[in-house]
Amino acid sequence: MRGLSILLVALLAASSYAGDAPADVAKSIAANLKQRYPATRIDQVVPSPLPGLYEVVMGLNVAFSDAEGRYFIFGHLYDMQTQRDLTAERKESLAKVDWTALPLENSIRFINGKGERVLAVFSDPDCPYCKKVEAELAKLDNVTIYLFPFPIQSLHPNAVAKSTVIWCAKDRAQAWRDALTGGKLVGKGDCENPIAANVALAERLGINGTPTLIARDGRLLPGAASADRISAWLDAGR
Repeated sequence: MRGLSILLVALLAASSYAGDAPADVAKSIAANLKQRYPATRIDQVVPSPLPGLYEVVMGLNVAFSDAEGRYFIFGHLYDMQTQRDLTAERKESLAKVDWTALPLENSIRFINGKGERVLAVFSDPDCPYCKKVEAELAKLDNVTIYLFPFPIQSLHPNAVAKSTVIWCAKDRAQAWRDALTGGKLVGKGDCENPIAANVALAERLGINGTPTLIARDGRLLPGAASADRISAWLDAGR
């Protein structure tokens, strides 16, 4: 009942703005929220399908607000007529990555078989789950893999230096495989490299864990999945 009361209060508050265009109200909410919560990432505020409520996008999170930005509702909005979870659909669209925005020149390329299927991977050379998925990626057939070294220094203090050495190696692909399979990593990290740019890219894309896989259609698959699951996941988007 308390949640329902808050919703009713929000709708009543929104009604006081009935004379304003929803788009103008949304802009006002966004400005208010950014001023009140400067540390919170407010990406977008738009009118929701439910009159009087506004959808607030914060990274990959979605909430709903009244017209003042005072009351928030966290949960899923359903269209019962069409039997659709509108919030789940919205979150799925937010999680997608624009493939064309990936600077493939900052990755290490692997080609298995014909390489017709395409996959990007953000991986940390000292991440135990990345080592597991590396073995699974090697089992995939007919795939081109763009591996973005993404060291998470807060978890793996030596990962930045190791990633740099790998990038500066004569054969980057072999150096990566050696690093993740327990082989000896030889060389110096004294060349120009994109490691810092990859870290910044991951932050912009909302990727905060490794391994994270990205299909060409923008879908994300986090975690160390099996080769069979990765293959089926890739085929689902073709």
